[in-house]
Amino acid sequence: MIKLLDDVALLENLPEHGLQRGQVGTVVEELAPGVFEVEFSDSEGRTYALLPLKAEQMLVLRYEPARTG
Repeated sequence: MIKLLDDVALLENLPEHGLQRGQVGTVVEELAPGVFEVEFSDSEGRTYALLPLKAEQMLVLRYEPARTG
């Protein structure tokens, strides 16, 4: 489940936006069911791309172990 402020990795190249598979962005808006506005920023916090992506175009990054039980 993707939600606001999730860090996500791009699963495909998007050369028309200067993005490659694996680049990391942040979900900043849910535009429609399964469609999210994702912001890509550099290490200085400057946005270099902001575009809508479908859920199947990205992978949510996890920083905590999965909870079981």
